[in-house]
Amino acid sequence: MDNNQNRNETGRLRALSVSHEHTPLLLPTHHHHHHDDDPDSKRSQLPTGNMNTRQETTQKSVNLLYAAVYAVVNVIISAPGLYGYAAVIFNHPIFRDHMNALSKLVIFSSMIHQLSFTLFSTMPFAIGTVQDAGLIFLSSMANTIADEMLSDGASEAAILSTTLVLLPLGTALLGVILIALGKFKLANAVSYLPMPVVGGYLAFIGYFCVQAGVALCISHPLVAFSDWTLVFTRHNLLLAVPGLLAGLVLTNAARRATNEAILPLSMVVIPAFFYLVIYMTGVGLDGARQNGWVGEVSPPVPVTDLFQLVDFTLVRWDLVQSIGWTWVGMVFVVSFASCLDVAAISMDKGEALDTNRELATVGIGNLMSGLTFGFTGSYIFSQTIFTYRTGVHTRIIGCMIMVMFLYIVISPINILEIAPLFFLGSTLIFIGYDLLYEWFIQIRDRVLLSEYATIWGTFVAIQVVGVDFGIVVGVLVAIVDNVVTTAQATTVKQTHKRSRAVWTPAEYKILQDHGYNSKSPLILSLEISGPIFFGSSLALFDTMINYLGIDAAAASPSGPAPGTPADFRSPHTSSALLMVPRTPTRALGKAPVSILPRFCVLDFSQVSSMDASAARTCFLQFALLCSKKGIVVCASCLTPRMQWMLRSHDVAFDEDEEETMKAKIHAPPGPRQSRPNFACDRLLLFPTVHEALEFCEDGLLHQMIVKRESTTLLCDGPEILKLSEAIARFLDAPSDEKHTLSHIDGLRYHEELEFKAGEKIFAKGSHPFAWFVVLQGTVASDVGNARAIYKHRQRTVSGAGLVRVEQKSIGKGGPAVVATTWRPCNIFGYTDMFIDRPRTYSAVATQDGTKVARITKSHMNEMALDSELSALVYRALLRASILDLQNCTCDDV
Repeated sequence: MDNNQNRNETGRLRALSVSHEHTPLLLPTHHHHHHDDDPDSKRSQLPTGNMNTRQETTQKSVNLLYAAVYAVVNVIISAPGLYGYAAVIFNHPIFRDHMNALSKLVIFSSMIHQLSFTLFSTMPFAIGTVQDAGLIFLSSMANTIADEMLSDGASEAAILSTTLVLLPLGTALLGVILIALGKFKLANAVSYLPMPVVGGYLAFIGYFCVQAGVALCISHPLVAFSDWTLVFTRHNLLLAVPGLLAGLVLTNAARRATNEAILPLSMVVIPAFFYLVIYMTGVGLDGARQNGWVGEVSPPVPVTDLFQLVDFTLVRWDLVQSIGWTWVGMVFVVSFASCLDVAAISMDKGEALDTNRELATVGIGNLMSGLTFGFTGSYIFSQTIFTYRTGVHTRIIGCMIMVMFLYIVISPINILEIAPLFFLGSTLIFIGYDLLYEWFIQIRDRVLLSEYATIWGTFVAIQVVGVDFGIVVGVLVAIVDNVVTTAQATTVKQTHKRSRAVWTPAEYKILQDHGYNSKSPLILSLEISGPIFFGSSLALFDTMINYLGIDAAAASPSGPAPGTPADFRSPHTSSALLMVPRTPTRALGKAPVSILPRFCVLDFSQVSSMDASAARTCFLQFALLCSKKGIVVCASCLTPRMQWMLRSHDVAFDEDEEETMKAKIHAPPGPRQSRPNFACDRLLLFPTVHEALEFCEDGLLHQMIVKRESTTLLCDGPEILKLSEAIARFLDAPSDEKHTLSHIDGLRYHEELEFKAGEKIFAKGSHPFAWFVVLQGTVASDVGNARAIYKHRQRTVSGAGLVRVEQKSIGKGGPAVVATTWRPCNIFGYTDMFIDRPRTYSAVATQDGTKVARITKSHMNEMALDSELSALVYRALLRASILDLQNCTCDDV
């Protein structure tokens, strides 16, 4: 990612006030009918054609002039930095005598990168050179090679040859990886490297560039942190301070100037001022060289000598394994930085770019560069945006930049001999200042405190243990931060949902007074949100038992349920320290209940995932503890993967055992028993929360009404209800209202439809012209949001391979992913009709012989003539709306 100039400061760039895109307005040619042999006619046409040709020629010349100017500006900006990059990559003392040739090799590599972008980029104004993202990795690999070969007594030629073969080879392989990522559209894969880790690495590049820039100023390598003491000698401090100040000037010019010309102008004025001073004082270039202000004289390096630096017979191929992991880190960082550059360019242009294609273009450049003994590079974000904003969108600029780079390479002049070293160093210091400011100062307002700590942690880790392991440490810190943050996102709250079942008035009163009592409800519904994993399971367990009014440390000493572990310890450990009962944290705003619930319904509809640790350390312990207290725990809305997880760890019953346990719970208790005399030590699973609540309500009524029939739901039974009966039972209507409702039974006000299992009553997106009442059977709706559907369709892959998990549907033909169900007397489909929006879900019959009454808008208009009947029907719709809002079933309301 480019940092040569105002990184991420695109908002401050201003287009140059150049009007070259607007061609002069030409007067239209008036066509008259003349004979072909009329000489006057021919003479009258000649001036206009010549004028057009001259204007087009003039316009092309102007465009070429602008292109040349902007090409020179880009070279002025980039060339000094490329010399600095060479000093960073080859900062080992063994390379010092070859810096002239190595610097030209870096510039030649930049020319190859520019060639790639000029040929293959979709942006004709693209600028690309060797850039900063891979510098530290290249430097680390070069130092590793030099140190290991020096310890083995290798010659300088062998070290140079090995370095100039293995580094370009790594660059070429990087190019192949980037091409593959782009070809197979895998650009998103590089985003797995956390941004704070990349930020910490880029901040380290900033520090390293400042260090390398100061080293270039004083002509002495600074490798270890302790080497900074060399700067504080009087002579070296005198050489370093101008570079530090010049870097500050360039940084301010890049970040605060409102005109793009300020930065390149500053880069011309600084060395010009140096030359003016040395000649006015009589010191001259030779005197400046003696005092260390410019580089030592060295023999010129012909371009042919650049490729004679390598002797393949001296290459140590075995050192590939020593730099392998560094190369892997470089692949991730350069790929990530290149994607960020493309995204930044796209944002500034206001147009979408194909990231995969542009990444492949970067890969082609690195492959070409590596095959010509070059180094890693990418788009130069700031220069690309600068050129884009000039309005000269032509590949001619890229061609001119290549010509200028080539001239620098073949020129016998050694820039290091004549350019002030503090100026070359200041370009690196400028990059360092910019990176440090961005990732330590500017980023503070854009990241969380924990992410900011990760940036610093990665930066310090790289300083202490090196680039490779430093990035690994940064990733580990980011993972820990993610675990802690994700654990805090897991929440539990009590809801006040109720089933859709229609009960008798006496049963409804029992449920109202006891089942859903505001202070001590016997049916407690808890909604869990977020991921459930090892980091959140213990806190989740504490919160749930506090909602129940239980203290795990105060569990009954009567002993656990048969066949269950005592003390409910974690199944993962037997440590004595972990056997000490924990004191749970009291749920906020939840006072201890005086009467324990008899049923607890857990709603998993908002849970994104669950791991094995959570299944055992949280829900297994929760089920066992509730079993000791006589509380039946029901779990609803689980994905197939969650169901498999709970059943495979014996947290939930197998399907056959589950049906047996449900039958036991619905059996009436003994004459002196308020609770069942058996232990339900596992979870009971239900497709929807409404079914779970209906089961709990039915079970509670069986416990509280000893002589209750096994099935006494008001609307259940084999007979087909009339529409008037269904609405009357739904409203618990008295006899006079029942008589009024009997008027609706005629087909004047509705029509009755019968469906087989699996048939759709209406489809999602269809026109809502009616609402429905279930008269017999069951109707189910599917989930309306894609996120929930994706969760249910996730594959379950265990350590032994793919697990086939059957999603239990409602009835024969119910949808695999169910949002809710409607039983006889239930009303559905009215919301979409009244607000006149397309259906937001599909409704499917789940039993053969399912019968529904359909009331259309025309029926409603006809019914309006009977005011008493219309009022009762609207009251039923109002009650249905209230029940739906109470349950917050957003998918099916």
